[in-house]
Amino acid sequence: MKKKIEFVVLICLIAALVLLNKNLETYVSSPKVTIRANTVVLDAGHGGGDPGKVGVGDVVEKEINLEIAKKVEKLLKKEKIKVIMTREEDAMLTGDSGTGTKAVDMKERVRIINKEAPQLAVSIHQNSYQDAVVHGAQVFYYSNSPEGESAAKVMQEALLSVDADNTRQAKANDTYYLLKRTEVPTIIVECGFLSNPEDAMNLCDEEYQNKVSEAICKGILEIIHKGNSKGKSGTS
Repeated sequence: MKKKIEFVVLICLIAALVLLNKNLETYVSSPKVTIRANTVVLDAGHGGGDPGKVGVGDVVEKEINLEIAKKVEKLLKKEKIKVIMTREEDAMLTGDSGTGTKAVDMKERVRIINKEAPQLAVSIHQNSYQDAVVHGAQVFYYSNSPEGESAAKVMQEALLSVDADNTRQAKANDTYYLLKRTEVPTIIVECGFLSNPEDAMNLCDEEYQNKVSEAICKGILEIIHKGNSKGKSGTS
């Protein structure tokens, strides 16, 4: 009798776990936010006490990220796109905590993106690698986000206008905090490798920054228009 009771309890526990798992899947896969059309969050990576990568010639990533983000902001506003910047100065984001730590900074970036619920979030960064030969822009997206993948591929294609010989492809990632925690399509644009002498030199040049910014703007506009067209066709 005791074994029968234990068996029944075990069956009930398994059933409860299955039900919980289904509910969790429903929650995770269901939309958590109402997306705001024609709205973009631009996230200039790093800042303040977090310099990011320091490349050839002591080039500092945080400075280039902000310069490019500001240029993209201006271009998008000319196209009547609403733009929210996670930072507009050389500072870490501390939110309500007042603590300038990397963990707090990242959580605040995620909070801003989820609160604003943009049609797209673009985080601008610069890459680095131990082999100085490695170069070229690359776009990352969350591996479980079809929308992010689509956006990343469009952006990767747009960046070819800066370097037509770039053979890098949009790449999935399931570890980057920003990609995992944001509830809207989010991509990370690595504009080049600061560990590569040519990339580092180019990314410090304003004319080259303008080209990169124009390419990013072009990619964003294409992603937004593609999303708007898809939404209209889905409601017709």
